[in-house]
Amino acid sequence: MYYKEILPITREEAKISFSSGNLQEICDALVRLTYHDPDWRWVQEQCLYFGKHPQSEIRGGAATCIGHLARIHGVLDMQSVRPLLDELLKDPEVSGRAQDALDDIEVYLLHKERKE
Repeated sequence: MYYKEILPITREEAKISFSSGNLQEICDALVRLTYHDPDWRWVQEQCLYFGKHPQSEIRGGAATCIGHLARIHGVLDMQSVRPLLDELLKDPEVSGRAQDALDDIEVYLLHKERKE
């Protein structure tokens, strides 16, 4: 297995990557923001936007990042996130990644809420 360190990225750098149209650059920028930007709401908005992208790899990456946000920050705006993930569950190209995100949400958000 190959491990690649996930390095921080500024929002300005991310915006440049987002506008590049390059699949790998967009996905990489989303992951880097997810891991390092402290404003989970702003990152969530980027994920919601890219979750509707025409390219399935970007949609799937956005779903994965939503799951990571749940794990890293322990909070999401479920009223915004749930409809997108429900839609992605119907998308055969990314349904597994949407389910993984929902599983992460169950473990890191909903399970935590039940304990409190």
